[in-house]
Amino acid sequence: MGLTVLTIEVANPAAPELRAAVEFLVDSGAVYSFVPRVVLERLGIEPHSRERFRLADGSAIERERGDAVFVYGSRRGAAPVIFAEPGDATLLGAVTLESLGLVLDAIRRDLRPLPMVVGGSPPG
Repeated sequence: MGLTVLTIEVANPAAPELRAAVEFLVDSGAVYSFVPRVVLERLGIEPHSRERFRLADGSAIERERGDAVFVYGSRRGAAPVIFAEPGDATLLGAVTLESLGLVLDAIRRDLRPLPMVVGGSPPG
């Protein structure tokens, strides 16, 4: 099993012209994306709450949470973002992938369009 690393732009929702290219480790097992605090602060993104996370060793951490816009090629999506502290990995999580309409193909180690399925009654 390999790692998938991508560069994606992160932007301030209130000022989308303020962007930074960030290299992410794609982690479809992570719910939210972790972006270094210094990047988010430079973009003027402010935290609005805190989240608690359980680490693989069983310990817990708390991190601040805000909102950001993510841009990958022609795709753009808004998603929660976690203010990563020094020592934290820079992760692209499932909510961000879904907001971009993408899913990780773990075999090919790249992103593919997410099938868009809407439930409803058949015509008729």
